[in-house]
Amino acid sequence: MALSLTASLSAVAHAEQILTDGKISFEQYIVELKQEAKQKGFSDALIEQSFADVTYHKRAVKADRNQPEVVETLETYLPKRVPDWKVNKAKEMMKKYQSELNEVGKKYGVQPRFIVSLWALESNFGKITGNFDVISALSTMAYDGRREAFFRAQVFDALTILQQGHISKENMKGSWAGAMGHNQFMPSSFLSYAADGDGDGKKDIWTNTSDVFASIANYLSQVGWNDDITWARQVTLPPAFDNALAIPQRTGGRKPWLKHWARTEKPLAQWQALGVRRYDGGDLPNVDINAALVFPDGEQGRAYLAYDNYKTLMHWNTSYYFVTSVGHLADRIKFSR
Repeated sequence: MALSLTASLSAVAHAEQILTDGKISFEQYIVELKQEAKQKGFSDALIEQSFADVTYHKRAVKADRNQPEVVETLETYLPKRVPDWKVNKAKEMMKKYQSELNEVGKKYGVQPRFIVSLWALESNFGKITGNFDVISALSTMAYDGRREAFFRAQVFDALTILQQGHISKENMKGSWAGAMGHNQFMPSSFLSYAADGDGDGKKDIWTNTSDVFASIANYLSQVGWNDDITWARQVTLPPAFDNALAIPQRTGGRKPWLKHWARTEKPLAQWQALGVRRYDGGDLPNVDINAALVFPDGEQGRAYLAYDNYKTLMHWNTSYYFVTSVGHLADRIKFSR
């Protein structure tokens, strides 16, 4: 009788681990994550500590599935993303950290204004970095299943960061998607690009601005930044211009976008010959630089000649609007009086 009752209770417990759609429970999913972590060589102590208070965040899943699809144009988007107060704050930060930013810029070959621009736009200079426990956020997103392979891999990358001692578990906070610190690196980006700016042996992008600046600069440098050129310039097109010479507004991802870039880029002299001019109507610079033409808002919106650094920013975030906001803020930092 006792054995029968025990078996029945066991069956009920097992059934409760299975959701109505046939999916295992979050708790059982965590058990599997922990088992895989152990197979990957993480210590029992680290695994138990990292998953001790892991929580399923319904609002993270909701945020992922219900990201706003507001119809914007650059004319409405840029004033909100790059308001005057943010430009003024960025200039203040440039002045405050001028010596350090110049050193970092020289070391990595990145203009400081772009470092500050990314810092401003990713986290409002470190004020908005997210307060989700990163292991919980990543585990939640992996369990949700829409991008399980990606987020499952991020969980193990996060464990590696903890194992290396860069941050404590209780201080490892991030966005609902697991993006971390002032520069909002995903764990995989952290492992690839985070840098120790002050030489203390840790890469602390949560509280240490030296590490934040070095990490942003290292990222850009590693993916091809060239500090001899800028990012892009807004241009005007002649009547009856062949818009097929531009990269399509929607290409279906980074790889096809890069293929279109390679197909359409031309020296500035060729764009000049095609009638493309500076936004003020003047001739394009007489320099040997290739550029591709992009329409962030489609053919009826703004036109930009994008340089190789534009590709680097698209590696950071494959969004015309994001890249334009970074470049726009960097330009306003440079040219504001």
